[in-house]
Amino acid sequence: MIKKRILNPGRVRQIAGGFSYIPHRFLTDGFLATLEQKEILLYLFLILVSDRYGLSYYSYDMICSLMQLTLGEYIEARDGLLKKDLISFDGKIFQVLDLPAHPSCAQSSSHEDPAMVAQIIRQSLQEARL
Repeated sequence: MIKKRILNPGRVRQIAGGFSYIPHRFLTDGFLATLEQKEILLYLFLILVSDRYGLSYYSYDMICSLMQLTLGEYIEARDGLLKKDLISFDGKIFQVLDLPAHPSCAQSSSHEDPAMVAQIIRQSLQEARL
């Protein structure tokens, strides 16, 4: 067994000025393994920007800009996290939820999202003009 010791005592992490944490069971209970790469990115971002209740108010355009995601990638990641019961979203406010009892293996699907449909229509119209 590896004996742990603090490597840099002057730089021990502390909660100061914000509130972000990921429960250890996120890894040990298999939640991380059920997520796609973009879902992990969005989940970690929402944890970083949320308050102590897990709430955050970032708009999709700001999230896409900061995370360097396309609208489609954002929608797929958001929908995946919703289906896996890791977040709630009312159209304006996100809430990172307490982890459910067990991870869900739900697959993300964005083909019914109005924003994604609008993007597909715009792309199709642009391609038709060429």
